[in-house]
Amino acid sequence: MSTATAGTPRLPSAPRALVLGEALVDVIDGVAFPGGSPLNVAVGLSRLDIPTQLASRFGDDAHGEQIAEHLRASRVRFSAPVAGAETSRAEVFLNEAGQARYRFTLDSALPETPLDGFELVHAGSLGAVLAPGAETVAQAFDAPGDLLRSYDPNIRPDLMTNRAATLAQVEHLASRSHIVKLSDEDAEWLYPGAAPEAVLDRLLHLGAKLAVLTRGAAGCIAGTAHRTVTVPAERVVVADTVGAGDSFMAALLAAALDGPLAVALRSAAPPDPAHVTAALAYAAHAAGITSSRVGSNPPRSDEMESRRAATVSSNFIANNQRLRS
Repeated sequence: MSTATAGTPRLPSAPRALVLGEALVDVIDGVAFPGGSPLNVAVGLSRLDIPTQLASRFGDDAHGEQIAEHLRASRVRFSAPVAGAETSRAEVFLNEAGQARYRFTLDSALPETPLDGFELVHAGSLGAVLAPGAETVAQAFDAPGDLLRSYDPNIRPDLMTNRAATLAQVEHLASRSHIVKLSDEDAEWLYPGAAPEAVLDRLLHLGAKLAVLTRGAAGCIAGTAHRTVTVPAERVVVADTVGAGDSFMAALLAAALDGPLAVALRSAAPPDPAHVTAALAYAAHAAGITSSRVGSNPPRSDEMESRRAATVSSNFIANNQRLRS
């Protein structure tokens, strides 16, 4: 495992969350930024005070060192860079609405990491379904134990070219997960023409305890065994949407892991809708902050609290003004 160098933040001694999947650089207008959905989730979790380890593979080249520095800065533990390996990259193209499209050069291998001591294991995107890393993820999700398991398909059609095979892999991991989060675009690719409620029902039928579908500016909808919950998106001036879904995922997991939701998800009883709603609102708040600034830059815990306090204060003032008018 890598250790922090002089002048970088001290790493936590006991990570609680393990994230499996790709770490790469997003190349936007010729400039490289650390990225990859699993890396973004790991950074998001750590910034929300959940000690986190990322099991990913990247090289000791310039892009790999950029990734390593990014992870150190957010106190994420990670597997040592591979000598002589080329770090994966994704060329990012933004449309007029700030939505991202990608072209990948990917090394999908993942280091095997013992699960002992972790409370949560999360996997997603390319590393979860492309060989050889897919086998590592499947073994982790099939392993016995009381780990909270979470999965985000984060579909990339350009590399997930065999839809039937990918759907089978996605559904297997969903069947082994307590939490599954996917976007409306993921849902349309996996289940063309299906209504959001039908997609959630399918994931719940497979075995997920909490299924969440994010819908951009329309907010999110979540399903449990006996209830459907909707939460609106936060109103922000969108800089771009890069990493917003990953920030949502990280915040949802942080809220679940440090609240009563984790206990309910591991039990036979359905989660309390109030706990689900609170976790989703926290996740929407994180996604809003990320969308309001350029690139994948998930919020830290102090930003979450200060932004929420400011929102509550502004709403209080607005309500008082309406009462006085």
